[in-house]
Amino acid sequence: MAEESKIVLSSEDKSLGTIQISPRVLEIIAGIAASEIDGVSKMYGSFANSVSELLGRSDRRRGVKLSSNDEKLSLDVDVYVEYGVSVPKVAAMIQDKVKQQITLMTDLKVKEVNVHIKGIVTSKEDQQVDPDDLFGEHLNDEAGE
Repeated sequence: MAEESKIVLSSEDKSLGTIQISPRVLEIIAGIAASEIDGVSKMYGSFANSVSELLGRSDRRRGVKLSSNDEKLSLDVDVYVEYGVSVPKVAAMIQDKVKQQITLMTDLKVKEVNVHIKGIVTSKEDQQVDPDDLFGEHLNDEAGE
């Protein structure tokens, strides 16, 4: 069964043997390519992915699902984007970059890259906490003076 899950890369010189690539590798390539796009805040993942990240294990294929048929690949990429970006532009850049990287690195044909925007992430405001006044007890004293 493990042999069926491998994707065989075509090679002109078969005298040296075959080249097989795991679908996981293609998902990792797509995940890295998508996360490098400006405007992508983070990749969407399951609860198990979140727990793994808390334990220090990053899953580069997070948010990417691969399906293949007739030597053509279809990818689904789930992302969160930053607030204020053009969603169509970011999605198009994700599609281009993922297709380009998989084709460049493996010579496989990508049929489609479906981008699913799972949410928008707003920027976090810097909290200003005085280490000498953690509970803000002296904040009112200064305002009254």
